[in-house]
Amino acid sequence: MTEPFDRLRGDQLPGQAALEAMLAVETETVRFADDIAASVGSFLDSLRVIAAQASPGQAIPLLLLQIGEIALTGARLGAQRDFAPREEYQPDVGPDADLDDLRLRLADLLGNVDTMSYVFDPYQPEVVESQLSDDLASIAADLENGMRHYRVGDVDEALWWWQFSYVSSWGALAGASMKALLSVIAHDRLDVTITSELEVIEAVSAALDGEQGEA
Repeated sequence: MTEPFDRLRGDQLPGQAALEAMLAVETETVRFADDIAASVGSFLDSLRVIAAQASPGQAIPLLLLQIGEIALTGARLGAQRDFAPREEYQPDVGPDADLDDLRLRLADLLGNVDTMSYVFDPYQPEVVESQLSDDLASIAADLENGMRHYRVGDVDEALWWWQFSYVSSWGALAGASMKALLSVIAHDRLDVTITSELEVIEAVSAALDGEQGEA
């Protein structure tokens, strides 16, 4: 009489496999969110330190490093399944971060190489003129918004926002910023002398060699 009951205890209960699979997915999602949040937090902290403490010659290679790392984080988000928020509208997590001081400090550091041109969408080529300082501050604003959701424990909303804003905005800005910063360093180190680019090269050299003149 007890054989069916014993066999049921030895096997998984109905729905148990589905429940375990769901819990495994949720656990993996939280771990992924923790990894993304660590990268985002590191980028935001480093950006503030660079803006507050770096010299112009230090800022450009350091910014290139930080943008490269956060671009990799964005690529991880882009390669994942689509995340979905629990609510139709974003929960209120307080006012947006005030990044005006950060933007102004970066603009002062970058000086003559702050203004750049790039193509936002290579499949609809249109040259856009922008400021690196504005784009870096915009990237920071998108990432900070996701961090506010993450800090209150709303992992789903944080991942959704980070992924959505990456594919719609800050991913392209990060790519353009990284290319511009690399161009600054390349012009300086490769000593390009094309006549039409002389003013850019002089600005690059002044930014990267500023400390040597002070010494």
